[in-house]
Amino acid sequence: MDDYIQISKLNDFIFCPFSLYFHSVYEDFSQSVCHTSSQTRGKIVHQCFDKGIYSTAKKYLQGTDIFSEKYGLIGKLDLFDKEKCLLVERKNKIKKIYDGYLMQLYAQYFCLLEMGYVVNEIALYSFADNKKYKIVLPNSEAKKKFNKLISDIRNFDLVNFKKPSEEKCKKCIYRQICFT
Repeated sequence: MDDYIQISKLNDFIFCPFSLYFHSVYEDFSQSVCHTSSQTRGKIVHQCFDKGIYSTAKKYLQGTDIFSEKYGLIGKLDLFDKEKCLLVERKNKIKKIYDGYLMQLYAQYFCLLEMGYVVNEIALYSFADNKKYKIVLPNSEAKKKFNKLISDIRNFDLVNFKKPSEEKCKKCIYRQICFT
């Protein structure tokens, strides 16, 4: 495959491109050693979709491989209800709706459209507190922001990289080994 971007990496890149780098470096390591408890909880939440055992109903696509040739994206969706034309991205606990969450959801949305599905609604679901957040379908401004993100990833320049905010760095699980 060409240079396809994994949908799951969009959030990492928005948080910090170095976070994406470190995530990729440690991806093949034992998760019990290098995952934080919140990452482990997130993995557990996604297992039912990744294994396709959320439901046996034929109306659901779950853990399905998706792609977009237009954007050069690949990934898996959490849940798509074909009858309701509803796309849902699950997170363990949503305290705030971050741009990275939206961009992942938009990426899945664009993939499904390109693959011929009709998507009328999109939502984020917070597993820990059972809350569903309806998200407005991407308008022209959101599409521009999405296109810019894809462009920024494809044209990332490590030499001219500027360190993100100290606040982000304090929250980063890789802060002890980061060299920015």
